[in-house]
Amino acid sequence: MIPNWLRQRAHLTPNRVALYDDTQSISFAELHERAVKRARQLAYLGVKKGDVVAVLMKNSVHMVEIIHAIQYIGAIALLQNVRLSVEEVRWQLEHSGARFVICDESFPDERAVIWNEFVHMDERDGQWQTMYNFDDVATIMYTSGTTGKPKGVMQTYGNHWWSAIGSVLNLGLREDDCWLAAVPFFHVSGLSILMRSVIYGIGVYIMSSFDAKRANEFIAQRNITIMSAVSTMVQQMVKELKQPYPSSFRCMLIGGGPVPESLLQRCDRLNIPVYQTYGMTETASQVATLSPEARHKHGSAGKPLFHMNIRIEKDGEIMHANEAGEIVVKGPSVMKGYWRNEQATAAVLKDGWLYTGDIGYIDEEGFLYVLDRRSDLIISGGENVYPAEIESVLLQHEVVKEAGVVGVADETWGQVPYAFVVLNDEHITEEKLKQFCMNKLAKYKVPKRIQVVDHLPRNAANKLMRHELKKWVKQ
Repeated sequence: MIPNWLRQRAHLTPNRVALYDDTQSISFAELHERAVKRARQLAYLGVKKGDVVAVLMKNSVHMVEIIHAIQYIGAIALLQNVRLSVEEVRWQLEHSGARFVICDESFPDERAVIWNEFVHMDERDGQWQTMYNFDDVATIMYTSGTTGKPKGVMQTYGNHWWSAIGSVLNLGLREDDCWLAAVPFFHVSGLSILMRSVIYGIGVYIMSSFDAKRANEFIAQRNITIMSAVSTMVQQMVKELKQPYPSSFRCMLIGGGPVPESLLQRCDRLNIPVYQTYGMTETASQVATLSPEARHKHGSAGKPLFHMNIRIEKDGEIMHANEAGEIVVKGPSVMKGYWRNEQATAAVLKDGWLYTGDIGYIDEEGFLYVLDRRSDLIISGGENVYPAEIESVLLQHEVVKEAGVVGVADETWGQVPYAFVVLNDEHITEEKLKQFCMNKLAKYKVPKRIQVVDHLPRNAANKLMRHELKKWVKQ
């Protein structure tokens, strides 16, 4: 058990600024008061401890208020990606059993409560959580699996706490630290910033959406000391950069996939302190991080954080240094499991070890190298895109007989999906197939190209050979 961390932070350092945006700054005491008010309004709606309440919002002070309010009640916050299609969001609502979805704007579902209406609702007294049980589920985030079926990652209070502790033991802490939140709060990289803020007692500057030029300006003018980003964001920032960052800026934490060597070199020349990191939704953010003092280890994701263990396995055996295999991790920030999916949980959690499906090796000095973010995973602009999910949608179209999807290199997004389809006798244009996908998938999952072929490469077991399919790509 641990004290409700926003309530405790408001007691310890009430006047410190918790949140900034373009129009206001809010102290921890004010954030606590707002969270209590929102909790009272949620109680009026009928939300109780253990209920799932979905949050479908872009980064904002309002979103932070509602996340803390849900935790005050003891309900579970389901963070939903605003870039998903209506169909995808509804699937999550149904599977999670969410009672309500709090959203920025109208959403076609009877559970939807628009923020502008919610803030005017009546209030009701409730029993607020003054203590958090480490084993209780705090948040759920759905992540697609290699089968294309989304899985709800259960992140406990303990997961978030130990993730924050592991990060601070690695990055250190200064009283004047301020984290620029330009990554979405519905991703674990963004949500973890909010958790760290109240645990550490540091401010967060909120960007509703990422803009490279403005991000550079904030770092230069708003006393930003730390920022979380993915490679594509940093590439855009470097391109827009007109003057060096101030010496007070001490950490650019980059996740969401390997950082290109060319970008690392450019950041090095510009004295941008890049910290490469490896983590996932299932571990409540970072597992390993490479600090600037280990620049000679370019390409590595670093060593495990203090509270984490990492080993490499292959065919049930633990690999030695420099031998590749599956990355397996253990520690108190590893998820409780997948929501309402015992089979998927059992497949990846064994004796407390999480089998990530990622391939890598650890060198003789203990540095982790990630070779493949799951064999088929496409990382597009920091978003995980699974080919099987796109293939499943394409196969829903009546003229599509077979479908195969691979990732291809893209200068802007790192990777983008590229699809191959075998059609029935009927003909259909590429644009119509793309539109079909647009109606069912988030925009970043829609294939950049859809190429018609007469067959797909398969092995004797009739399994699709993606490595062969990649050779068919028309650049």
